[in-house]
Amino acid sequence: MGRGTAERTGAGRGLLGPRHAGHTVLTDHLGALSLPVGDDGVIIGDDAEGRPQLIGFHRPVPYDVTLIGGLWTAQVLALRAAGTGARVAVETGRVQAWTTLAQAAGAGLECVSLYDVGRVPPTGATVGSPVVVIRDCGMRPPRGRVISSPWQSVLTLLPYLSPVAPRLLRSSALVGIQRVSPDEAKQIGRILGLAPAESEALPTLADGVTLWVAGRERHWVMTSATDAETGLLGTARRMD
Repeated sequence: MGRGTAERTGAGRGLLGPRHAGHTVLTDHLGALSLPVGDDGVIIGDDAEGRPQLIGFHRPVPYDVTLIGGLWTAQVLALRAAGTGARVAVETGRVQAWTTLAQAAGAGLECVSLYDVGRVPPTGATVGSPVVVIRDCGMRPPRGRVISSPWQSVLTLLPYLSPVAPRLLRSSALVGIQRVSPDEAKQIGRILGLAPAESEALPTLADGVTLWVAGRERHWVMTSATDAETGLLGTARRMD
């Protein structure tokens, strides 16, 4: 993976991997959806009432997500996005942390591709072949050509509240916050306009729990791994 994958991917062809028709959600399930849901819904976990919560990554408009949290959650989202038929491009400075996942995803199909930071090629995202780009570039992900576009959503993973975080939090359509320090919680609360009780809860969150914020919507979600995900990624954890 890494550079080798990038070199095998021509700019005209876009990312390697399967191209599937769109997926749908049964009408009976629509009442349980609270987070912004597009053409495809990636199940991210359950809320406090046990209702499934989904993110619609596949959209005809640019869609940015920022997650201040752990690698484990980002990898679960990558696997589940690939499971909806999306091609997943991971831009990362720690390719070794993603290699096993990339090899296991897609039942042998190359649907998760890994790239060094700054080396993601044009993806050729379309309605029939949507792409999710996951930027795992540390505290200061560089600005570059990896941007959201129609049918290409971008999820940026930050381990902590970094100097670039305020800009990303303000510009993202959806923000996920996992356990942070009390000082970080106060800053995040000011940026996102959280209620005092919401900010105060952030330092106490258990592993696997995320506060998802979309505009004025707030959803506390517990992400529980399937047996297959646990076998591949281990149990939920905030730190790596």
